[in-house]
This record gives sequence, C-alpha cells and structure tokens, in this order.
Amino acid sequence: MTQKYRIKFYYGGRAGGKSYAFADSLLFLGRQKKLLIACLREIQDSMKDSVYKLLCDRIGSYGLSDYKIFEDKIENKITGTRFIFKGLREQDIQKIKSLEGVDIAWIEEAQTITSASWKILEPTIRKDGSEIWISMNRLYENDPLWQAVASHPDKRTLVVKVNYYDNPFCPEEIKLQAEKCRRKHPENFGHIWLGEPLSQSGCRLISSRLVQRAFEKTIMSTTSPLVIGLDIARFGDDRTVFCFRKGRLCYKFESFEAQSNVDVANIATNFINEYKPRRIFMDIGGQGAGVFDILKDRGFGEIIRGIYFGEKAIKTDRYFNRRAEMWDKIAQWLEETPQPQLVEDDELFNELISVDKKYDNRGRLMLENKDEIKKKLGRSPDKADALALTFAEPIYDYGIPKLYNSGTISVEDIFKYQARRHDSW
Repeated sequence: MTQKYRIKFYYGGRAGGKSYAFADSLLFLGRQKKLLIACLREIQDSMKDSVYKLLCDRIGSYGLSDYKIFEDKIENKITGTRFIFKGLREQDIQKIKSLEGVDIAWIEEAQTITSASWKILEPTIRKDGSEIWISMNRLYENDPLWQAVASHPDKRTLVVKVNYYDNPFCPEEIKLQAEKCRRKHPENFGHIWLGEPLSQSGCRLISSRLVQRAFEKTIMSTTSPLVIGLDIARFGDDRTVFCFRKGRLCYKFESFEAQSNVDVANIATNFINEYKPRRIFMDIGGQGAGVFDILKDRGFGEIIRGIYFGEKAIKTDRYFNRRAEMWDKIAQWLEETPQPQLVEDDELFNELISVDKKYDNRGRLMLENKDEIKKKLGRSPDKADALALTFAEPIYDYGIPKLYNSGTISVEDIFKYQARRHDSW
C-alpha cells in the first residue's frame, strides 16, 4: 500500500480484507505527515453509511490516542491529518470540486459509483502526488469504474484482486462458510467469494448443474471398454490419481500420495493385469515420463499413451492446447444423452466447476492457468485432470449402458444423438 500509484484499485470477494487494509494503511500514513483524506461513496445518507465506524473501530483496536474523533470527521492531533466523509450523489458539482486539495481519496463500494460521478471526481483530485484508492466487490461485467479504470489499466494504475484465501487474518469460520457455499450454492460462489461479476457464470467451462446431474445414479453397468486416465503428481502436495471410465460411466478414482516412479508403475501394472483396460492415457509432463518408460519396458506399449497437457491439440483450429481440448470433451460428455454418470465426490465437483474458459486471438478455447485454479481450490485439480485424460483420444466404443430404471439404451439411439452433435468423441 506504500507504493506510489495514481490509482490503487483493489477488488475481490467477501472477507478479502480490502477495507481493513485500506483503513489501517490510511490511519498509519496519517500519523506520519499531514494529509487530507476523503472517504467517498456514491450515496451517504448518514455517517453510518460510510467507513467512519470502521476507522473508529481500528483507532480503538490499535489504541491510537493521537486521533480525535468528531461526529463528522476524524483528525490527528499531532500531524493535523483530517478524514472527511462524503456521498458523491448528494454533492453538486461545486461541492465535489471543493475536494481538489485532497491528498488521498478512498472510494468504498466502488461498484455503485456512476460514470457521471467518476467523470467529475477524477479530474478534481488534482493535487500533485494525490492518489485515488478504490475498493469494490464487482457487481456486473460493465461496472462503470471497472470499465473506466481496471479493464485496461495504465502504468500509473495498480489493479489487485484479493479474496478470502489471500487474507492472512481470515477467520477459520469464514473459510468454512466459503466452503459451504462452494458445495451447496456453487452458482453463487464465484460472485460472493471470488469477486466475479454476476454475468461471469458464462465464463465457467463446466456448469455445476451438469455435474450435479451426473452424480445421479442412472447407469447400473455398461459393456463399454475401460479407459484409465492417470494424472501423475508433479509436486510434493499433488496426488497421483487414476480415473476409471467406461463410456458414459465414470465409476472409480484411486488416489496415491508420495509415490516414486517405480511405485506408480507397479500400481499401474496391477491395474492393467486386474482390469484389462483398453487404454491408459497418462500425463508425461514432469515425473510422468519416467513412469511411462518403465511401463513401456514392461511390454505395455500397446496399452499406454503419453500425453502432454501443453502440447498441440488434435483440432488445432478449435483449441489452444491439448488440455483445453480434453477438458472441453468432459463438458460435451456431460451434456450427452443418455445422461453420463460420475462418482459422487465433493473434490471432483469443486475441481470441475472451478475452471474458467477464455479464447485466444484466433478464437480458440483456452483454460485459465493451472496455478490460478490451484489458488482457488487450495490444491491441484488432480481428479478432474485424470478424468480429462480419459478423453485424450477417440476410443472405438460399441458398448451399451444398462440403466437402473429402464433397461438398456440402444446403440442406434446413441449414434443418432452423436450424429446430431456432429462431434463424437
């Protein structure tokens, strides 16, 4: 917060600590030298609508006896720093222009600021070295201040996203509330806790509705061939995960921690001998290449296939890389008829619905960086990546699912549906 920028724009979801960080920083800056600090919002019917109470609480918490609190302002008795509080909509142009001597303007709840208010305010804060601090929880994709400031920031503007997992002082209870929201109301989680605009649900590659639907038990068994996806741990906190899928039925995950290449190869060998999979598609980035070599030396070259997530897609005109291609096949699979079935698993659910999609300048699908996903989840999406690997290449599948409540689905019905989609996998 001490770096010099004309505009400091902090946004994010609930419990990110933005307001507390701004309040603490301004109070301590105000003890170092004389400042005029304007705390602004679009509408302020009374002082209780402002950050006045927050500042008073922080003064009391830190025991800052050099600050004197008045009914409508706060002053530092030593440096002469003064905090004033105003609602922009209640001010006429002349009153807003009276802010031109302000050193720092803090705009709180900036998602409510109108374009008209910003157009007047920005040139008014004109003192040499003056700054505008903005804190907000985004409301819509076209929030006026987001469009005017943060969507294309210049070199004098700092834009920072902070969420509850970035806040070192976030209480454990708040983290539990966030996790509960992720599980029970995933459609709201991104907006409430991750600071995403309400319209951004369309940026998720896989919808929570489709994943929840796939958790319903509809398929008793299937004659489709077994395909195994093997995502091999790259780092200490990652897991090695095997995903077992037969056509429309994903029926099992096996996870292992702290395994050597030989250990993983031994586990894979046992699975090959016991379950006779048609294919094992395995991630050969990092440690995976060693496991692949061991299995190939053991004579399993006809079964195993090595995949690099970052390699060129099969359909290069549609996908940025293989990872985006495989994940999109999950999304398409979840929309198919008959309805596919997943193992009901909270970790898998969170991983599948946490990935954002975007497009490169050629219009090809790409996914957000894996480090960003890991930051959101607190772990790597190992199970979802293992599932994605089962879609690495087309597998000839003439299997028939046996359903719990209505017998079987004919092969003809399956192929009729696939023909309508023009993109079977």
